[in-house]
Amino acid sequence: QVQLLESGGGLVQPGGSLRLSCAASGSISRIYTMGWYRQAPGKQRELVADITSGGSTNYADAVKVRFTISRDNTKNTVYLEMDNLKPEDTAVYYCKATIKPYFSPVTSYWGQGTQVTVSS
Repeated sequence: QVQLLESGGGLVQPGGSLRLSCAASGSISRIYTMGWYRQAPGKQRELVADITSGGSTNYADAVKVRFTISRDNTKNTVYLEMDNLKPEDTAVYYCKATIKPYFSPVTSYWGQGTQVTVSS
């Protein structure tokens, strides 16, 4: 059984910063791409950023320069550092990871989501 556990969401004022973490646990043979998605009320879930096992990154245009994705392969953890947050960044943020468990095929897993609210 593989699980993704997110942490770090909360309420922050415009211009502030937050750091999200997502740790994968369970019977894991290998982790491929890890990433962050977000879903605002009434909108579709969208990619924020992702990072390959080799460290190549990809960002949505709306968050380039302001957000930084990173990962620690020794801890099976991906991070999202969010700076200069704006009200339009308010959303539930979800972690996603493509994982090869032992004795199971490669599967994409999702975290439970963490709320980020940017408001004064």
